[in-house]
Amino acid sequence: MNHPSELKYAATHEWVRIEGDLIVTGISDHAQDALGDLVYVESPEVGRQVTAGEAVGVVESVKTASDIHAPISGTVVEINEALDDDPDFVNDEPYGKGWIYKIKADNPADVEKLLNHTKYEAGL
Repeated sequence: MNHPSELKYAATHEWVRIEGDLIVTGISDHAQDALGDLVYVESPEVGRQVTAGEAVGVVESVKTASDIHAPISGTVVEINEALDDDPDFVNDEPYGKGWIYKIKADNPADVEKLLNHTKYEAGL
């Protein structure tokens, strides 16, 4: 499994990366591997206020469906529209083209409360 050390992770298998004043979010390599080939990604709506831990979307594979949770609280400011046509980006590049949405955090320091890659992997 690939879990980059520069990212932070939620126990619910989402990752976050800070890009300026935004938090980019997706699902981990472990999560996409467990789900199998994705066929659909339901992202949260732009403008939606989300709370850490809240289910905000769904990823569906040929095997199952799984909720996507907000790793931190804030406002969704952008979604990855490319996933509408190519949800397999999440399988192929979960930390690149497979990002799911971006949040403007209520408190950017909340990112530090998430797991580093070592603690995330220890919980798998």
